[in-house]
Amino acid sequence: MNDMTFVDGLIFKAPHPNAPDFVKMKVSIKRQELINWLSSHDDDWINVDIKESKAGKLYGQVDAWVPNEAKKQTVSASEGEFDDDIPF
Repeated sequence: MNDMTFVDGLIFKAPHPNAPDFVKMKVSIKRQELINWLSSHDDDWINVDIKESKAGKLYGQVDAWVPNEAKKQTVSASEGEFDDDIPF
């Protein structure tokens, strides 16, 4: 399994039982911890997957997926191949 990276300073919780249905999750931010963690990363974007542990606790794990360059080039090469007979 890949190395798992967690976001310091972000805490995810299920909403309060009396919360309205449109409230899906609570996120608590420990400001200084999050600032320190973000300062140690140079990426423009950091994607986080919210997951649930076997014990039922929610946590955020950094999504470290990067697109495969070969696939990226194949997709962009086929973008110009459209049928001109489309009626719209």
